[in-house]
Parts: sequence; C-alpha cells; structure tokens
Amino acid sequence: MAKTPAKPPAPKVAPAKAAKPAIPAPAKAAKDKAPPPPPPALEKARVVTVKQMAAAYAEKHEVSPKDAASLPTEVFDTVVQHVKDGDKVRIAGLGMIEVRSRAARMGRNPATGEAIQIAASRKIAFRAAKELKDAV
Repeated sequence: MAKTPAKPPAPKVAPAKAAKPAIPAPAKAAKDKAPPPPPPALEKARVVTVKQMAAAYAEKHEVSPKDAASLPTEVFDTVVQHVKDGDKVRIAGLGMIEVRSRAARMGRNPATGEAIQIAASRKIAFRAAKELKDAV
C-alpha cells in the first residue's frame, strides 16, 4: 500500500472576539461646539383689514363698496354688543367668543418676591371651531 502524504496541520487561529459596541466620544465643552442652527423662519402673515375684506366682498357680489363696507362693520358691532352683555357668540365655522371671569387671587411680585393681591377681572376668550382648526 502506498502512503499518502500527510496534510500539514492547520494554523491555529484565535477565536474571534465579539465586537464591542461603539462608545461615543465624550461631549466637548459647550464653547467648542457650534450653536444649533436656528429653526426655519415662518413667513410673516399678511394683515387683512376690514376695508380689504369689504372690497373683496363688493367685487364678488357686485355691490357698491360703501354697502359692502357697512356689512362687516355692523356684524362686528353686533358681536361686540353681545359679548359686552355677557352673551356667548358662536360663529359657525369660525368659533365662539365669550367673556370669562377671573377670581381675585394672590400673586408674587417677580422683582421683590413680595405677595400682592391681584384683583378680579374679566377677559375675552375665543375658542376656535373644529372647521377652523382642520383648515389650518
């Protein structure tokens, strides 16, 4: 029988170690770090006046600008009168305007820390309608 040459022994390889998770480098001092970029600027909202709304209404419905200007003025005067009387005014699709009473309470002067009495007051509150919230 013929002898077959023996295979050389395989080199010993150390078992592979599990890779360690990367550890982030410690944060540098705040002065070395660049400030975060500013948030994206919001576009400046246009201001629409009652005169502009009346002019658009006059053009759309073919009425005189004078008649169109009196309409929103009368509506707003009526809303103001009802709110002044303590009524809640609900405008469909827009929201509800009402007067809320705030009770007298104790507060603190932020400059001195001394306690002060804050008088009772009334404020106007507006709660937007679902349709307006969904539109925005």
